[in-house]
Amino acid sequence: MFRSGDVLENPVTGERIVFRQTSRETNGELLEYEAHVKPHGVAAYKHLHPHQEERHEVLSGVLEMTVAGRKERLSPGDVMVVPAGVHHKASSDGEIHILSEFRPALRWEELFETWVGLARDGKINKRGYPNPLQAAVLAREYEEEVRAAWPPLPVQKVLVAMLAPVGKLFGYRAPYVARSGSS
Repeated sequence: MFRSGDVLENPVTGERIVFRQTSRETNGELLEYEAHVKPHGVAAYKHLHPHQEERHEVLSGVLEMTVAGRKERLSPGDVMVVPAGVHHKASSDGEIHILSEFRPALRWEELFETWVGLARDGKINKRGYPNPLQAAVLAREYEEEVRAAWPPLPVQKVLVAMLAPVGKLFGYRAPYVARSGSS
């Protein structure tokens, strides 16, 4: 379990997460963290959080957010709140530092740890994504936290139902803890 001040670093995307308030410290109501991201280091495909509100405040750099099809450039001091269930995507061409929140926290700390573990063990590509079998295992495990915006949900459910068991047979797991170093 994480505590305020704990740090996770993704060696593939260059993302560095510093936890400010954790699920344990807020009784599951909030996860607050700072993200330090190198140029092109945001690995956020178009997605949604079915049960969580997401909030980002830009501390430095420029963050591009597309929320429900509307694109905005956020500069230092700007805040973007994404309601639960709304498709969105984040990107940046330059280095950024943001303060982010998830309400409620759900299992995002575990998901961040899983992603970093996969990165440390060389199991994600240079854009920060795992192979389809690992992705299906993750999609099944963390469906309450995050879902892809495409393909449509019924198609995703069929694909995950088919691919996740195959992924597990091949040894893919979630949550995932790095073998090459502690997460």
